Amino acid sequence: MIFKKALTPAFATISSILMMTSGATAVTLRVTVDNLGPENGAFTTPVWFGVHDGGFDLFDEGAAASQPLERIAEDGTIEPLNNAFTGTAQGTVFGPNVPPVIGPGETGTSTFSLDSQPAESLYFSYAAMILPSNDAFIANDNPFQFQLFDDAGNFTGADFVVPGALVWDAGTEVNDELAETTAFFDQAVPDTGTPENGTIQLHPGFDPNGRILSSDQFANADFTAPDYNVARIRVEQVPEFGTEAVMLFGLVPLVGFWRRRLQKQTA
Repeated sequence: MIFKKALTPAFATISSILMMTSGATAVTLRVTVDNLGPENGAFTTPVWFGVHDGGFDLFDEGAAASQPLERIAEDGTIEPLNNAFTGTAQGTVFGPNVPPVIGPGETGTSTFSLDSQPAESLYFSYAAMILPSNDAFIANDNPFQFQLFDDAGNFTGADFVVPGALVWDAGTEVNDELAETTAFFDQAVPDTGTPENGTIQLHPGFDPNGRILSSDQFANADFTAPDYNVARIRVEQVPEFGTEAVMLFGLVPLVGFWRRRLQKQTA
């Protein structure tokens, strides 16, 4: 009976921690972007992504690009898109992935915590610029395309490939591929290309005789080629067992402390 009473504080602490960990609503997610392009293929800028309630529509085919989408399609700038997201959707904006640009065969990864509230965390959206280009980009035009949690709050994740056939043209800048107007070449400042005043359409591809495909570095960047894949994007839940195990095993010395204290008291 004395031993049981002596160990009560330790077990009370264990119980408290178990209650805190089991009742936690935060989940840790990892977004991984693999550039699937061939050697001397196209790069992408760091990928912008957000988790939301379905109320954020990045774009519609055939419509004019918004100013935030124009900035990411022409320059890879994400701040205007962050502002637009937080102003129109219930959810959380994350990203970008690192490294600064993702070349063929390279990977960018971001890990973040998210409150598992199904109403605000159901859907995943992403966007990134294709490099080099005037205004080519990848993104999902359907805000409900990628659902991360089911209606009961269970994580389902996402794992998909973005083919070259789904590279978009923002229609905001003429595809002249000039060094001074093409990002990743000699463009010195953002928003320096010739305005096109067009609409968002599937990209026709780079000029076969233009500067991009004529360069050695991007000789294989024709994303309209058969079987060309731009990227694979995965959204996975990071296992939480490690955290709970560390917390529990960290309590083993505490139980030992109470055991030794009891032995001294009864000696």
